[in-house]
Amino acid sequence: MSAAHGHLWHHHGHGPLHRTPAHLKLAGLVVFMLAVVAVPRDALAWHAVPAAVVVVVVAVSGVPLRHLLPRMLVETPFVVFALLVPFVATGPRTDVLGLSLSEPGLVAAGAFLAKATIGVVASLTVAATTTGPELVDGLRRLRVPDLLVQITGFMLRYLEVVTGESGRMMVAMRARGFDPRRPRHWPVLARSLGALFIRSYERGERVHLAMLARGHTTERSA
Repeated sequence: MSAAHGHLWHHHGHGPLHRTPAHLKLAGLVVFMLAVVAVPRDALAWHAVPAAVVVVVVAVSGVPLRHLLPRMLVETPFVVFALLVPFVATGPRTDVLGLSLSEPGLVAAGAFLAKATIGVVASLTVAATTTGPELVDGLRRLRVPDLLVQITGFMLRYLEVVTGESGRMMVAMRARGFDPRRPRHWPVLARSLGALFIRSYERGERVHLAMLARGHTTERSA
């Protein structure tokens, strides 16, 4: 199965990072993230080094901040977790704005948030400079198990389909005076998301049955 030419995270461009083979970008991302994770959490200042590397890479890639910043919302769960750590961690405590916080928790939260932000920006930059087919081909060239490569290809393809259908639903609802920012409309939004999930699940079942009817298996073809 071929993936879509682009995907939700991709930004069309012709910079040097766009021209770099996908398998090299993926391998570089893994090595870079291993280096980031290896930075001791107590050495907060050392996180400035990989952060500076990411800033340079983003600048060289030509991907605008208006493309990256909205997609940084994927980091929200990590931010929430980091904010909770100083409250629940043990050890000596200190007062910050009238709140009693754990000192080791503050250090751990700072390191965790720094690593997460660096990782998210680096991953988004790779995604923004790599199309769907390039990503799938890069995984194959890195000898990733074929089943995982197929799952990635399907995910990229049907993420576009589901997002497009969601966009059409929102346009139709807005045309009828629906405003998702108003709390009184949130139950309608919840029901719409539920309907979208069911339709997506049913679509996936139909695709799966069609593939089985054509002799598709999860084994790697010879």
